[in-house]
Amino acid sequence: MEADPVRFFERDAVEMMAGAVDSLSEFLNADQDGMTFCHNATGGINTVLRSLVLNSGDEIIVPDHAYQACWNAIEFVARRWKAKVVVVELPFRCENEDDIIEPLLAAITPRTVLAMIDTVSSPTAIRMPFERLVDEFQSRGVDVLIDAAHGPGLVPLDLTALDAAWISGNCHKWLCAPKGSAFLHIREDKRESTKPLTISHGYTADLSPVEKFRYEYDWQGTSDPSGIFCIPKAIETLGSMISGGFEAVMERNDSLARNGRDILCETLETEPPIADSMLTAMATIDLPGTYDGPPDFRGDALHNSLIDDWGIQVPVFPWPHHEMRYFRISAYLYNSLEQYEYLAHALRDSL
Repeated sequence: MEADPVRFFERDAVEMMAGAVDSLSEFLNADQDGMTFCHNATGGINTVLRSLVLNSGDEIIVPDHAYQACWNAIEFVARRWKAKVVVVELPFRCENEDDIIEPLLAAITPRTVLAMIDTVSSPTAIRMPFERLVDEFQSRGVDVLIDAAHGPGLVPLDLTALDAAWISGNCHKWLCAPKGSAFLHIREDKRESTKPLTISHGYTADLSPVEKFRYEYDWQGTSDPSGIFCIPKAIETLGSMISGGFEAVMERNDSLARNGRDILCETLETEPPIADSMLTAMATIDLPGTYDGPPDFRGDALHNSLIDDWGIQVPVFPWPHHEMRYFRISAYLYNSLEQYEYLAHALRDSL
């Protein structure tokens, strides 16, 4: 009898999915029974929000540094349930963590049920004091949803110690896995009520809670899980590239970004906007000049000039919540200090 290649593929896929769960759970010190995958962190955030059952008047806290896509998902869900989105204004220039923590905690009321907090804010690149914030919010009975789009491989993460209700993060950024590889970790008490965005065969399966969780999340229909299967190799490869493993990788990247930021701030004659303790391998710097609103369909003129005239790719963008214009640098193993010096030269010429 000839072997059925489809059956062999399914068996191999199950084993590779289990390997990815084990590898990422070990890397993040997470409960593997609550670890599942999604295509991106925004999808993970939507999975949580679309599973919520809210009451009219319930409140959800969002800092104004939040990633707009996830903020939009909160607005959508709040409108559906007649809940209230409480947007907390945070400064861009921060001297210490209390500048972030105090305004967020002051926004809590008896109606607050959820807070969404970043590990590192995407637009402003501030390392949020998310560990302290999880403790503070959840000790007050407020669930925390962590947006870790910029998390794994960028900042140390210990999901068991963190104990947030939910955390979703990307593996295609700082872990360098292919796009389409992201995770959602769900705390044990939230697993039964948090359902995947795609309801499929697993929903009616008569299985144990652990088996049902795996079936519902791992096999939601036809999709390409190859990016997810690459996660273990990505962790292994990057962690072996320099002595000291991933801890050394993160320290090296943080140091390079800090030095690059200092060069650019000196060029622009501005002070570093945040304390070094709140900096990671990303740094956002405000640009001189007045805020003229968002650019048209052609994009920001400086951003386009840096690409076309200098071959430099850095995001340059207006931030309407602060009426400022920023640019953001990142640092990884393939970057060097000379590249930030070259960017400084380009900015001197362009500005």
